[in-house]
Amino acid sequence: MTAATSLPPSLQANARLSTWLRVDPAGTIEVRSGKVEIGQGILTALAQIAAEELDVAFERIRMIAADTARSPDEAVTSGSLSIQHSGSALRHACAQARALMLEEAARRHGLAAQALTVADGDILHDGRRVSSYWELGEDVLRDQPARPGVQPKDRASYRIVGTGQARGDIAEKVFGRFRFIHDMVLPGMVHGRMVRPPSPDAELLEWDADGVAAWEGVLAVARDGSLAGVIARTEALAERAAAALARSARWRERATLPDAGDLPAWLKSLPCVDLRLGNAADPAPRTVPATDDMPARGGRTYRAAYSKPFIKHGSIGPSCALALAREDAGPGTPALEVWSHTQGIFNLRKDLSLAFDLPEADIVVRHAQGAGCYGHNGADDVAYDAAWLARRCPGRPVRVQWSRADELNWSPHGPAMAIELQAEVDGNGHIVSWRHELWSPGHGLRPGRSATPTLLGSWYLERPFERLHSVDAPRAAGGGADRNADPIYRFPTADVLCHRVLDVPMRTSSLRALGAYGNVYAIESFMDELARAANSDPLAYRLAHLADARGIAVLRQAAAMAGWESRVAPRGEGRGLGLGFARYKNTGAYCAVVAEVDVQETVQVRRLWIAVDVGLVINPDGVRQQIEGGALQAVSWTLMEAARFDRTRLLGDNWQDYPMLRFSQVPDVEIAIVQHPGDDPVGAGEGSLGPTAAAIGNAVFDALGVRVRDLPLTFDRIVAAMQE
Repeated sequence: MTAATSLPPSLQANARLSTWLRVDPAGTIEVRSGKVEIGQGILTALAQIAAEELDVAFERIRMIAADTARSPDEAVTSGSLSIQHSGSALRHACAQARALMLEEAARRHGLAAQALTVADGDILHDGRRVSSYWELGEDVLRDQPARPGVQPKDRASYRIVGTGQARGDIAEKVFGRFRFIHDMVLPGMVHGRMVRPPSPDAELLEWDADGVAAWEGVLAVARDGSLAGVIARTEALAERAAAALARSARWRERATLPDAGDLPAWLKSLPCVDLRLGNAADPAPRTVPATDDMPARGGRTYRAAYSKPFIKHGSIGPSCALALAREDAGPGTPALEVWSHTQGIFNLRKDLSLAFDLPEADIVVRHAQGAGCYGHNGADDVAYDAAWLARRCPGRPVRVQWSRADELNWSPHGPAMAIELQAEVDGNGHIVSWRHELWSPGHGLRPGRSATPTLLGSWYLERPFERLHSVDAPRAAGGGADRNADPIYRFPTADVLCHRVLDVPMRTSSLRALGAYGNVYAIESFMDELARAANSDPLAYRLAHLADARGIAVLRQAAAMAGWESRVAPRGEGRGLGLGFARYKNTGAYCAVVAEVDVQETVQVRRLWIAVDVGLVINPDGVRQQIEGGALQAVSWTLMEAARFDRTRLLGDNWQDYPMLRFSQVPDVEIAIVQHPGDDPVGAGEGSLGPTAAAIGNAVFDALGVRVRDLPLTFDRIVAAMQE
């Protein structure tokens, strides 16, 4: 591996080695990352990278939970980017730290640095120990700036990276011993609960605050406009007080929600901001633009429309946070301290600063693990709730936990999408022109990115902060609704038009894979439809339109695992196989999935065969866990998940009314990791969702001979497709 000519971006932004590393003389190395653990195993993978570059045993690495007082600012842990961002920064920082240690040991002992080696932190010359990290670390790393030109280890010498290191948290989580943020207890801690409106646009008119405030053990009843809550000495009392306040409250509600039965038409009726992609938008397209409805000579034009609903985030553990406010904080003591399972501690700090008019330097946000996270859930919002209540009870830590109803209906929803596809094919059925048009709310409303906070509670104050439209990240950062809208296949002309719709009455934001889930489902379903129309096998049809060797490899691998046999017509016997494929963001992980389904009254996914290429694999066990977890979540979304609402209220505030995949419905999953020497690592967390959904949809067609284009694939939708 050659020396880097420039620093990795995360290291450029946090250019002191001591921000990332601290050598403990007792024989361990503390490693700090701005990326946080949300169940994806990132701390284990980063520890492997650090141990590898430092030449120490994996067991010597201590990964320190992120906090804004001491950790590097790496923005948000999202988008399957932690290995690229934090991994590359740590690889470089640790390689430089190792080189500095060798240089200092050489200087002290009058030796050539090139003659020294490292064995588990001991520095050796001709096999004899002359020094160690534990003797040199404190002096060597102090105030050292990161510098380019450092030579990381050659990959051929890796001993830790690429191996299946066990995660230290799994056993404790399996046996119920792990301490999540919900389990934190701070000295003098009291409990808060919020009183939520009955609907997103409701306004609190009056309530009986005095009666509840007089209860013994109730410390404060707080209200600012339509934001309301209570603080009590015990959690049980806080819950009873909040319930009593909710019963006494009178609200003004408005019917602002759409018709849940016709989301595509509603999305297309909204004002929007447009983004155009694809080579048909170039000044000199290579063939007739896709906006010309005339098909190629001897060919045909095909069209199809697909949709996905709003989807709830559905964290298994309701969001929770703790906050401590101080009235007269002295020098070096934060005025506000927050413990949160947020994905972005620095972004949350910025929005708390805006919301409470406090300097960012007076706020410290500390990360603690929550019980599952798949995108932008309620973690940031409940942190605001805890801080808002804590400022009414200074000097006492206030713990706030949302209810299940809060979590299901008040955390941001994954956006609904409507997608229309058109393809023009030649006389052989080969695609010569492709058009992709989509309508969707924005997929991003995270804190820290606007001049006003995006925290839920701040929108319900007497003088509320502006309610912002969800936005999409720039293309260079992976996009949002447009993610994977431009197909990876080799089409002479492709035209992609993305309409980011505005004035959406429910709050939408990032849900795992963002727009890639809906876009890949549509693209891969349409590819199957075009293959059938061309009298071609779906696998062969994809390969004929694909030039990417790594994509071809994962497709062939998944097909081989499933024993794929060439087919043209659907089986139509109630059991089917289907194929789905994509490269996440067209820059990340390659993933191909074959699904086997059994369709009777409902769709049951029996097996998934998955082939994935994530470049250099840090921890193969972690890759498999991430790919399997994403695939199972996609099974749940694809078969049963859809947010329900009437014209006024969000519905489905418990698991009985919002069904999700159960353990009894989990299919067998087989995963193969495909690697090519020299490829850089990419993330695995979100690459399997779109291909899995498409594979299931295509398998349902193979089983029944009918195409269901609107998600989820429920009994009613299958019946409707049959009737059509």
